[in-house]
Amino acid sequence: MTFAVLYWHWLIVGMVLLLAELAIGSLTIFWFGLGAMVIALILFLVPDMGLNWQLFIWALLSGLVTVLWFQYLKPLMTDRTKAGISREAALGEAGHVIRAPREGYRGIVRFSTPLLGSDEWPFICEQGVSEGDRVFVKDISGNTLIVEKRQ
Repeated sequence: MTFAVLYWHWLIVGMVLLLAELAIGSLTIFWFGLGAMVIALILFLVPDMGLNWQLFIWALLSGLVTVLWFQYLKPLMTDRTKAGISREAALGEAGHVIRAPREGYRGIVRFSTPLLGSDEWPFICEQGVSEGDRVFVKDISGNTLIVEKRQ
């Protein structure tokens, strides 16, 4: 007696994985469950497909959709800006100097998450700073940040 994997086996595996995703909530297992559901549909349409091909297509499809999710779709859904926050919320935020100020030019500071809608800002600093230094927002003057370097 040989055991043949039927479409409803994949359907059950897909449902179990989707239910496991509800418990975990990382949106990782979801894509493998979705891949199993697609294999169930393919197997329903092509019932004599071999198990090797089923597993190959499932792994390929699940991996591809997972990569697409984490590389392209998830970053689009994340609101990393702090646009619309009050001035007071921006005070104390830390950034790194990417261009030190020199005569006639303001320096540029970059924040890991955008601050007030932008991740790079011109700045003024009373202390001497160089590229790579960590500075903190002390005040905001128009479109320029006033920062300080803390020891």
